[in-house]
Amino acid sequence: MNQNVVNQSLFDYKHQNYPEFTVTEVSNLIKRSVEDNFEFVRVRGEISGLKVAPSGHIYFSLKDSGAVLASVCWKGVAANLKQKLEEGLEVVCTGSVSVYTGQSKYQLVVRDATPAGVGALMALLEKRKQQFAKEGLFDANHKKKVPFLPKTIAVITSPTGAVIQDILHRIEDRYPVRVVVWPVLVQGDQAAQQIAKAVYGLNNIQDKSLRPDVIIVARGGGSIEDLWPFNEEIVVRAVFNSDIPIISAVGHETDTTLIDYVSDLRAPTPTAAAEFAVPVKRELELAVQELSLRHDRAFKNCYMTAVQAVQILVHKLPNVEYLINNYIQRLDDLGMRIVSSLPKYIELLGSRFVHYSSKLVVPNYYIELKAKGVSIIHSQLNNLSYRVLKEKLHNMQLVGQRLKIDISRRESSLEHIAQLLESYNYTNVLKRGFAVVRNKGGSVIRSVDQLPSGIIVEVELSGGSKEAKVE
Repeated sequence: MNQNVVNQSLFDYKHQNYPEFTVTEVSNLIKRSVEDNFEFVRVRGEISGLKVAPSGHIYFSLKDSGAVLASVCWKGVAANLKQKLEEGLEVVCTGSVSVYTGQSKYQLVVRDATPAGVGALMALLEKRKQQFAKEGLFDANHKKKVPFLPKTIAVITSPTGAVIQDILHRIEDRYPVRVVVWPVLVQGDQAAQQIAKAVYGLNNIQDKSLRPDVIIVARGGGSIEDLWPFNEEIVVRAVFNSDIPIISAVGHETDTTLIDYVSDLRAPTPTAAAEFAVPVKRELELAVQELSLRHDRAFKNCYMTAVQAVQILVHKLPNVEYLINNYIQRLDDLGMRIVSSLPKYIELLGSRFVHYSSKLVVPNYYIELKAKGVSIIHSQLNNLSYRVLKEKLHNMQLVGQRLKIDISRRESSLEHIAQLLESYNYTNVLKRGFAVVRNKGGSVIRSVDQLPSGIIVEVELSGGSKEAKVE
């Protein structure tokens, strides 16, 4: 006997009494077994294929060089995560392994997620930096000029730390102005939201007397995890969209966050931010005094120069009395010349008057000449009018004769047509012995076929009509 047949028979005999399970039962058994043994696990891996469903749940995979683990983070958990899940970020996820029986698929249900060390945060920071730089958020042409002497300065920072005290003292020492403090958390889960909200809130102040001229975002030093809120996208975009110039002063001089790249001015320390915001009042006073002295000296020099120039011009002027006497002499000379030449000029004008008056013609001659011309024109107009009227009358007579001939011709034609119509009148035909036969409806009978026996017809003859019966 074949050995395979023997083995199969033994297998069937051995397992014929095992109970049968439905697919659902087997899936549930596996689900309980997995969930009991993996109720709490911490898994490290790189986020891949991240998708946010319309419901708010986040689906992704954790992968390393050897395997891929499907993962899900429910909406309520995702909203409270300290670290936002992003594609390519290496994280350590805490949760439990569950089985999705609908697809025979096991997955990690994430309850918490943190970056896998400083290296992961630095990689994420570099990725965000490249993304924002590509969008143009760090371009210099977007940066606004910080006012030289602001009236109001707003400081976004923690109200309890040493940072705000350093800023207030530094401003008070240099140039006291009004300072408005917007208290926020500077580290932790809610810090980024509060910082962004503060930036938008200050920009939305409509009262010009309360609206700050410059904003300082400040915090002391710390680790990259402590400073991470200043690397969040919501903070970077809030600073970029601010209409008010912003000075960033986060950490120590060696600390760099993304807010430093997008702000209008970066200060190495909070104290330096205060120095950038206001000048030194004493230095301004000394500068004003120096400018005032220079102004006085310059004015005095200009005045003395002008006086010297006037004095030089005065010495160069000629004798006024000499100039006046010269013109007086010329005026006297002209007066005497006028007196001596006036009688000769009058005599000349008289001779010219006599000469031109002799050439004048008496006006009556021109009037008679014009009157003769008018008389000739009047006679010509009368002759022309008579000829035109005569010609028009002759034309009217010709037209009247033509109308008479045309009317006579039309009367003859009309008489001929009347005679023709009279000849076509059927009553004249009846006089010659013909008759018209009509039925009861008055229609003319044109054929014998229309005269069945017994029908009553009307026969019209010359002089009247009679009814008749067809037999």
